[in-house]
Amino acid sequence: MAKPKRRYICAACGSVTHRWQGQCADCGEWNTLAEEAPETVFSAKHDLSAGGRAIKFEALDAPGEKLVRRSTGLAEFDRALGGGLVPGSAVLMGGDPGIGKSTLLLQAAAAVAKAGANAVYISGEEAAAQVRMRAERLGLGDAPILLAAATSVRDILTTLAGMPVPSLLVIDSIQTMHSDQIEGAPGTVSQVRASAFELIRYAKENGVALVLVGHVTKDGSIAGPRVLEHMVDVVMSFEGERSHQYRILRSIKNRFGPVDEIGVFAMEGQGLAEVGNPSMLFLSGRDQPVAGSAVFPAIEGTRPVLVEIQALIVRLASGATPRRAVVGWDSGRLAMLLAVLEARCGLSFSSAEVYLNVAGGYRLADPAADLAVAAALISALADKPLPADAVWFGEVSLAGEIRPVAHGGIRLRESAKLGFARAFGPSDLPVKQDGTKFTPLALLPNLVDRIMGGA
Repeated sequence: MAKPKRRYICAACGSVTHRWQGQCADCGEWNTLAEEAPETVFSAKHDLSAGGRAIKFEALDAPGEKLVRRSTGLAEFDRALGGGLVPGSAVLMGGDPGIGKSTLLLQAAAAVAKAGANAVYISGEEAAAQVRMRAERLGLGDAPILLAAATSVRDILTTLAGMPVPSLLVIDSIQTMHSDQIEGAPGTVSQVRASAFELIRYAKENGVALVLVGHVTKDGSIAGPRVLEHMVDVVMSFEGERSHQYRILRSIKNRFGPVDEIGVFAMEGQGLAEVGNPSMLFLSGRDQPVAGSAVFPAIEGTRPVLVEIQALIVRLASGATPRRAVVGWDSGRLAMLLAVLEARCGLSFSSAEVYLNVAGGYRLADPAADLAVAAALISALADKPLPADAVWFGEVSLAGEIRPVAHGGIRLRESAKLGFARAFGPSDLPVKQDGTKFTPLALLPNLVDRIMGGA
């Protein structure tokens, strides 16, 4: 047998090297390389092409048991999952510390248990008494959840094998689990990968809906090996700012439903409350018209959400270096939009500080927000408030054209439902819309003329 080779795996990006170094050569992170159990180099006598058992193939249209989704008891959670939990699926949920991951899953486990199914909650970070204290604070002290505090995967699987198969199994968190067959401390790349593999195999073989809680790194990605996200069926991100009330559960990967679907919650004293109409949450406090404020109908998955975009322009004395600050939007896209406004519309921002904020701590990635941001910037520059009953959407090209975007009809219907009587956007949509007067705009200078002349 050949001599085992040492391997070092980066905990941030999962890259492999055969010698230790202080900085990962691939992602640039420091002190993230950890040694994995030595791998054995197999010779020709370890041929795997014979000696196994034959597997059985099935036709794609062969009759079989139809999997029925199970509701978590939280409509917003089900929405983000694509309709509920699929038996035998593995869900990985990540989020910042203290954002409410454990609270959300405890509420879901309680709802599943109260519906008559077995729900098992295993905590590797808290004692059972601490989880019980949180359940009592949330008003869930009487929920028939099977609760345990354990970190050994062998002990967990042995215990589960001697009891009725649960419908929901929550592991909080996967970074605290360890396998006695793998060298290394809990949280290392090899331990996280091996522990997740064993738990996912149990879930697949027994039809258990498994939810793994994952820690996140400082840049927001899930800690541990990147292969962990490939092993699971669904990857979800629980987002939000601690200073804001709302929380967003976002689906990043979903083998059983659409991605980029979201569920919206509000953190209250009794736990997380579902928000059926998130647009009202992000548009609250718009009593008086203010220059630099524009409403944008965003699309998250299949759900329209109206958010407020705020801009502030501050003129500086000559010679001062202007500042650009962005919260909730891409700073590079703001720089591009400012350049287009200067080059195509003749507006000057070079001697002014520009501040842009998406109200409520919301984060936008929709390119259709270009027109709303441009409207807010022009309004702030001219110190003229935009119409309070108007929404703005459309992508702006480098030539100053307002280009079509997806789901224009859905955006307009949601705007009309919330009382917005006017909408401005790309010229590919019909002028006549139910409940909303739509004004098409072809070029960015048309937007400047309309705002400067009074929209």
